[in-house]
Amino acid sequence: MNEDDFYKNIGIKIKQLREQSGLTQEKLAEIAGISLDYMGKIEVNINKPGLKTILKLANALKVEPYKLFKFK
Repeated sequence: MNEDDFYKNIGIKIKQLREQSGLTQEKLAEIAGISLDYMGKIEVNINKPGLKTILKLANALKVEPYKLFKFK
C-alpha cells in the first residue's frame, strides 16, 4: 500500500465511523476542534491528517485510534 492509498483508506474509515455514529461532518469537526473544510478534505483524501488530528478524530468518534487504521 502506498502513502496515498493509506490516507484514502483513513478518510473512508473516518467517514464510515462518523456515519455509524450518526454524526454530520460539521458535528464531528466541531467535537474534534477542526474546521469543517479540513474535515471534508480528510474524507476525500485532499488533506492528509497528522497524528494530532487523527487522535482528535478518534476521541471525537469515541474509538481507539487503531480503529482508524483497520481497513476492510
